Amino acid sequence: MTQSGNPTLLIVEDDLALQKQIKWSLDRFDSVTASDRESALLQFRRHACPVVTMDLGLPPDPDSVSEGFRLLEQLLDADPNVKVVVLTGQNDQANALRAVALGAYDFLAKPVEPEVLAMTLERALRLSELQAENRRLQQLAHPDALGGLLTRDPTMMKIARTIERVAGSDATVLLLGESGTGKEVLAQGLHAASKRSGRFVAINCAAIPENLLESELFGYERGAFTGAAKTTQGKIETANNGTLMLDEIGDLPGSLQAKLLRFLQQRTIERLGGRSEIPVDVRVVCATHQDLKKQIAEGRFREDLYYRLAEIVIDIPALRQRTGDAVLLAHAFLRRFALEQRRGNLSLAEDAIKAIELHPWPGNVRELLNAMKRATIMADTDRIGCDDLGLPRPPVEDGAAPGSDLDLRLVRDEADRGAITTAIARTNGNIVKAAELLNVSRPTLYDMMKRLAIK
Repeated sequence: MTQSGNPTLLIVEDDLALQKQIKWSLDRFDSVTASDRESALLQFRRHACPVVTMDLGLPPDPDSVSEGFRLLEQLLDADPNVKVVVLTGQNDQANALRAVALGAYDFLAKPVEPEVLAMTLERALRLSELQAENRRLQQLAHPDALGGLLTRDPTMMKIARTIERVAGSDATVLLLGESGTGKEVLAQGLHAASKRSGRFVAINCAAIPENLLESELFGYERGAFTGAAKTTQGKIETANNGTLMLDEIGDLPGSLQAKLLRFLQQRTIERLGGRSEIPVDVRVVCATHQDLKKQIAEGRFREDLYYRLAEIVIDIPALRQRTGDAVLLAHAFLRRFALEQRRGNLSLAEDAIKAIELHPWPGNVRELLNAMKRATIMADTDRIGCDDLGLPRPPVEDGAAPGSDLDLRLVRDEADRGAITTAIARTNGNIVKAAELLNVSRPTLYDMMKRLAIK
């Protein structure tokens, strides 16, 4: 949609007179035009047109249909949901049918009656809108398991794919990473992707006193201790048929490590004060920022428990190690908090963007989230700067440090990848602005992204 609220139609026609005639006869649409394949692709990517009308005979060889079919394939590759109406000559039915077989919505023979063309495009637009609404409803009914994870970093994307592959199994997963890196987000994503019917239950082993943690985990029978007025399920039993997350598992007291190991081996529990074994089917996900192998060497963590927990180990990088993610997340947090605070015009100033990129974020995503929330509330203007974020102003750059890799192709690819991901993050995913920032054309940027597998 454009600012006028009308849908955008792309008209691909090398006959300028016919191009204008079609444009002026379709006032229902805000039309953009192109006379060749390259300009058509550029306009299509710029405006995200839901409907396209095109001639198969395009320059540099208007008498051939090869350029038209190539454009049709590229449009459908860019957006399989686009509705393309092909305009053909009177004796060109074979190519028209071929176009429909490739994925075109419909074809019309020239000369086209304006009323027929308008009706065909209206039907195509209506179908496009219905399909888009259907996809939106399906997404609401079956949300992306990792929808809470925002990243463009290759390592984090690899972790997301690992989570999706592991989700279908019952393997115990150990998430390692600094505090605030998003371990619980990944654990929730693992549960959502597992299709388990039970709940996702999380407990922080470091936040509960040792004398209460056992009853929290395993539950208790009435009269098991003073104050136990009724039988109560523990977190493990509550998570039956679901997923149990044991956060900060490195702080689990030694007295409970043996009991947890027994549960993992037998998949049964005994409540405090109880005598019967209760079978529990639960997926266990553990998380910690501590070095468990070091704790094993120091005798503070059981080695046999570690190997029960570490069937699948996922090491989550810190935010400072994730290329472009800090600015990407900052934009997302700003949108969320601006909406909550009814300050929809807020945006990040250039110095704030640079400062976010340079700051090491020792508190990781949690620190960034708190900084953005505070800035959203306290900012005096609609432009959030370094002072609002409590960050120092970025220094003037003197040039990048030289890399140690002597393979020039790899160095160049890595430099391109870093520059592109940074530009996309800075512009909040706007490819047009990213191309301008990189001083390249949009087609060039799309080609580089495809070559470097940047999505």
